[in-house]
Amino acid sequence: MLFNILVVDDEKNIREGLAMSLQMDGYRTFTAQDGAAALVLMQTEEIDLVICDLRMPKLSGEELLKRVNQQYPMVSVIILTGHGTVDNAVQAMRDGAFDFLTKPVNLERLTLLCKRALANRELYLQHRALREELESQRRATVMVGKSAGMRKVFEMIQQVAPTKANVLITGESGVGKELVAEAIHKISPRHDQPLINVHCAALTESLLESELFGHEKGSFTGANTQKRGRFELASGGTLLLDEIGEINQNIQIKILRVLQERKFERVGGEKTIEVDVRVVAATNRDLKKEIEAGNFREDLYYRLNVVNIHVPPLRERKEDIALLVAHFLKTFAEENGKSIEGIDNRARTALFNYPWPGNIRELRNTIESAVVMTRNEFLTVDDLPPHIAESHDEAWIRIAPGSTMAEAEREIIKSTLMAENGNKSKAADVLGIGRKTLHRKLDEYNIDEGET
Repeated sequence: MLFNILVVDDEKNIREGLAMSLQMDGYRTFTAQDGAAALVLMQTEEIDLVICDLRMPKLSGEELLKRVNQQYPMVSVIILTGHGTVDNAVQAMRDGAFDFLTKPVNLERLTLLCKRALANRELYLQHRALREELESQRRATVMVGKSAGMRKVFEMIQQVAPTKANVLITGESGVGKELVAEAIHKISPRHDQPLINVHCAALTESLLESELFGHEKGSFTGANTQKRGRFELASGGTLLLDEIGEINQNIQIKILRVLQERKFERVGGEKTIEVDVRVVAATNRDLKKEIEAGNFREDLYYRLNVVNIHVPPLRERKEDIALLVAHFLKTFAEENGKSIEGIDNRARTALFNYPWPGNIRELRNTIESAVVMTRNEFLTVDDLPPHIAESHDEAWIRIAPGSTMAEAEREIIKSTLMAENGNKSKAADVLGIGRKTLHRKLDEYNIDEGET
């Protein structure tokens, strides 16, 4: 990441000399002869760090510090001072300065202070970029992700949503299958009608039948009133049959009839009820294996599986972890009234390395717990559960079987960059390639700062 540093000093030789030294360290520099000129420049340029003298005409260093703290609270200020004004510099630190340097400036000390001052700025910028991308995605859909697997899911949602086709959503527990169903309904012509969710695994056969189709008064013990079923309530809208693989053959036959004829009778009733329902089913089971085992009807499977959307597990789409973490951080920080700017590199590495057997649900719970318990502005590895925190020092890379060479190379480059805390020069050395080659690979594989 290329940082912009503003050097403010009324002595031309000092400000230009410091600017030249900082340029040699890899920073982009700007200069101003006094505090007033510095504030004007900061209105047009995004400055990441200010280095300013205390004694300047027009607007002093103390006043500039106050203005920067008020207008740009995430920009650090390093104070330059002569030996006779060290007490003033100490007071400036109490007023919010990051640190101070005495003149003549020790350039090695300056380099060290700049690195320290910019560390939190880097985390803030990364978090801001993720938040902006997250907001962009939020406007388009309820889901979060930018990996190839999720882009395919988004494309299929966009294609199938305007149609009447039934959809079967497959994937492991916790991957967000219900969010796919919500996204389909949200952008479909039925969006102003109800989306009704039935968790099939949570109900016994008799209760599920009543939930789906309703019942007449007196049809069984405890049926004191007539009840409309979920198919009836969802008429004109969408019905999500979650964990469809858990229902028995008796209920399967009745669902098949509704899908074929668009009509049914309530439990204990004789009146035929016609409905217009779009059915979206979800399962974490392999229904083809269930068919072979005699547990699931083949004709129902083909009625449901007009379009199949498979949601990949989180371990196969590590690129999405950074966005998901940013989303959960923002959500839970707001819910708990906390100000959390982001997550540090060791914690990010641990989250990236962990295999997430519980998928997004487990990641969500992890971040919620960390937000509740942390006392820091940035989540650290100490805020994570021990079994996840231990992943921060794993020195190996997971590549899914069947990955192409390009996919493997992308994963290696991304993981190496993360291990080197985003330092491209170090990453290039470790990978045994030149810095220009690394930059070309980053562009080629569309690897951005939020992934490393």
